[in-house]
Amino acid sequence: MNEPFHFYTSLHLPFMIGLRARNALELLEGIKSVPASSIYYHTHRFLLEHHYLLPEPSNDFAYWTSKILGLVRVGERLASIDIISFNAIEKLRAGIVSILGNEVPRLRKMPECPDGEEFHFMLSKTVILPTPIVAGTLDEFLEAVGHISISSLYFHFFEARLRLHGDQNDFTLWLNSIGETDLAEQLSKLDPYTMTLEELRHRIIRLGRKRRFRG
Repeated sequence: MNEPFHFYTSLHLPFMIGLRARNALELLEGIKSVPASSIYYHTHRFLLEHHYLLPEPSNDFAYWTSKILGLVRVGERLASIDIISFNAIEKLRAGIVSILGNEVPRLRKMPECPDGEEFHFMLSKTVILPTPIVAGTLDEFLEAVGHISISSLYFHFFEARLRLHGDQNDFTLWLNSIGETDLAEQLSKLDPYTMTLEELRHRIIRLGRKRRFRG
C-alpha cells in the first residue's frame, strides 16, 4: 500500500548576525564568510515574500548594489542569477561570488553607501511544522493543493530541492511512488520564473485534473 502524502509548512525566523558591508568589496567578502543560512535568507525568501508581486524573484544583493550603491550593471548581473537552478546553497554562494569576483575588480571607483544604508547580513532559522492535511490518492492530493498555505506549497515545491539536493521535489517524489510518473515529470518541468506561487498552485491542479480525466 502506498504511503499517504503528509503536508508540512515552515516558518523562517530572521536574525541579524552583526556583519555589515559599506561597499561592493565588503559585500563580496561577507558573502564568502557568512553561514549558508544567510545566503538562503537574502535570496530564497523573495520567492515566498513576493509571490504575489514578482513572478521573477530578485535578491537582496542585487537590490543593494543597484539601488544603494548605484552599481546598476553589477546589480543586473546579480539579479540574473537563476536561484532555482541551484540545488545546494553552497553552489549558489559560489555563483554569486563568481559574479562579484569578476565585477568588483573592474570598478573604476569603489562607491560607499550613505550612512544608515549599509548592507546588514541576516540569517534565517527554519522551523518545520506538520499540518493536519494528508492525501492518500491523487484526487485527495489535488484537493489539498488547492487549500494548503503558500508557505506549505513553497516548502514542498521549492525548499525540497535544497533538502533533496536534486531536481526532484516532494510532490514529484510522491507522485512517482503512486505510479503517476507522467504527472510527476510534468510538474518537474514547470518553470517557476514564469508564474507566481498562486499561479503555480493552479497549474499543478490543472495538470492533475487533465491527468485524471485522461485516466
